[in-house]
Amino acid sequence: MPELPEVETVARSLKEPLEGRTIVDVAVRWPRTLALPKGRDAGDKLRQQLLGRRVVSVRRRGKYVVIALDKDFLLIHLKMSGRLQIVPRHEPVDKHVQALFDLDDGRQLRFHDVRKFGRIYLVDRVESVTTVLGPEPLDGELGLADFRGLLARRSGRLKSLLLNQSFLAGLGNIYADESLFRARLHPLRRADSLSGEEQERLYRAVRAVLEEAIADQGTTLSDGGYADAAGQAGRHQERLAVYHRTGKPCPQCQTPVERLIVGGRSSHFCPTCQPEDGRPCLPLTATGQS
Repeated sequence: MPELPEVETVARSLKEPLEGRTIVDVAVRWPRTLALPKGRDAGDKLRQQLLGRRVVSVRRRGKYVVIALDKDFLLIHLKMSGRLQIVPRHEPVDKHVQALFDLDDGRQLRFHDVRKFGRIYLVDRVESVTTVLGPEPLDGELGLADFRGLLARRSGRLKSLLLNQSFLAGLGNIYADESLFRARLHPLRRADSLSGEEQERLYRAVRAVLEEAIADQGTTLSDGGYADAAGQAGRHQERLAVYHRTGKPCPQCQTPVERLIVGGRSSHFCPTCQPEDGRPCLPLTATGQS
């Protein structure tokens, strides 16, 4: 599933081709793609409400692409396999394209979703969809003290906590695993067991990992499921330390990476660099931070 860095990259890649453009037609090929509006005629409603609407801006909130119009907001959640593509209108339409938005410059915004889990929302307030989301981990207003405050109200396992969108918005399996490795914290550690120094390590690790992944334009795994709006794959898979590296040597200490299930999700970690008992361990070297 695309996570914060991938959705941020998609939103950035949509800004130039979308901002200032007017929507001149809409076609929904699979009605259940629409979360809002609802109903059997939801596709027609969406078309009527979007015709003539101008795109003002494109940004991200959590894992949602947020397209601000001159009236209302179009939110798109990519879920497991969703892609947003900008292509010339005359290009053949793949069978997995679930919705199409014609633009006034002869191009189309296409929502491609093989597994059909992605959803589209047309709302008058972004918060009507995103109200359950926690703070943005890269928000300049989220300081270390704020992060400590978030942790103070939690007692669950760290891996499950990082995946909880009401705690922090945008993290998923990849960057939760990578952040815990960077912070040298075991995925089963409880949030209320962290020392002040460990809290700071986690705060800085989450931000650093996400910033690096955005700079690399996201992570494209072997299934090729993620690409930006221009069809470009990410590069961050080349720098993953533990995610999907079960049995391979840890880049820090050469111990084989292990995998366990936490809350029904796979977690990848180094048992030496991320001791479950929380005993002191050496800082990661530059190699371990790659």
